[in-house]
Amino acid sequence: MAKNKKGKRALKKKRQVGLVTVDEHVLDRLYLVIDSRKGADPDTSYTARLFSRGPQQIAKKLGEEAVEALIEGIRGDRPKLVAESADMLYHLLTLWAANNVRPKAVWDELARREGLSGIAEKAARKEK
Repeated sequence: MAKNKKGKRALKKKRQVGLVTVDEHVLDRLYLVIDSRKGADPDTSYTARLFSRGPQQIAKKLGEEAVEALIEGIRGDRPKLVAESADMLYHLLTLWAANNVRPKAVWDELARREGLSGIAEKAARKEK
């Protein structure tokens, strides 16, 4: 149990927002950095370069990284899968930022689905 608590603590960082202290996940912090690169110099920032190329190019990079993660997952190369997964998550967050999707919207959707059968949830989407 102590190991689990330590692991959770490693994922969160406290940040002061006004008078309130907020727990943030590493993905939330990364999103803030990515979002701050909008309008930055594409010659000095890879993220700014992605933004300058538009959402279609960001989506293409996300697809490439997803395929690379998939390949390493099939190969069973854990360190490479970890690295490719990090690349994939970075590009996913960049695509969210390009489309003004905040991580909280995704976290809320995941929370809404929590406890639902994947089959039932997918069927409900088809009914809409």
